[in-house]
Amino acid sequence: MYIIIVGAGKIGYFLAKRLFEDKHTVVLVEKNKAVCEEIAKDINILVVHGDGCDMNVLNDAGAERCDVVAAVTGEDEDNLIVSQLAKEKFNVSRTVARVNDSKNEKIFSELGVDVPVDATSIIAQIIEEEVSFSDLVTLMSFKRGKLSIVRVDLPEESPIINKKIQEINLPEDSVLVTIIRGDEVIVPKGNTVLKAMDDIVALTLVENEKKLLNMLIGKKV
Repeated sequence: MYIIIVGAGKIGYFLAKRLFEDKHTVVLVEKNKAVCEEIAKDINILVVHGDGCDMNVLNDAGAERCDVVAAVTGEDEDNLIVSQLAKEKFNVSRTVARVNDSKNEKIFSELGVDVPVDATSIIAQIIEEEVSFSDLVTLMSFKRGKLSIVRVDLPEESPIINKKIQEINLPEDSVLVTIIRGDEVIVPKGNTVLKAMDDIVALTLVENEKKLLNMLIGKKV
């Protein structure tokens, strides 16, 4: 994929490095010239010096042919502007934006950002889950609030314990993404057997969250 990343802070830098190592074509846009020069020496990618909120700069970065624009600066306003320019002026099919203030996540979704990523909220919710023992925690919502990634810990009384995934009738448009079992991370397959205390990460329609919870832990909600 051709990916433009706007913002070369720690998140932008490590994201660019990871995607480049995964054989994607990556372009990094950054306001600070010194930072641009340092990254250009470290990673063999195109680094564009300029403001990602400027349409001309995005054009220089190749926005007209890119697949994804990721705006990961420390300013929500900039990330939103970059995402809107990518969508409206360059017809970029997918935009990802860092949300620094959790209060802005809904605004990002309403204004067309495909995947607003609120890392603070995700971390906070995981911590709250550990201390409150809640049954289901929504880690992230996207596609304008229609889809969500959720986390569920399977209790010992779950009706699906010791069953294979292929034997389970998941709600419509729901899929198990990852199983965390102790220190082991398991990619679910049809013959994967679920165990008590498995930590399940699933993708589902928002309206199906309650059905998914009921199926996983057997609790009427």
